[in-house]
Amino acid sequence: MMCPICRQGETHPGTTTVTLERGELTFVAKDVPAMVCANCGEEYLDSATTEQVLRMAEEAAASGVQVDIRAFRAA
Repeated sequence: MMCPICRQGETHPGTTTVTLERGELTFVAKDVPAMVCANCGEEYLDSATTEQVLRMAEEAAASGVQVDIRAFRAA
């Protein structure tokens, strides 16, 4: 797919680190599958991956931790 940000690069499969902050929680998911632009480096997650990362963050928030760093594991 053509990158919608730079409009010059093609995206290719890769991984990224996702960092989310809400209130006192900082949640980090590493090695998340993504499509990465070869030109500008912008990263895109598909909807299923996004949902899984958000579920992981919700679990961390519910447990009351302030910082949670996890390796992404596909469901």
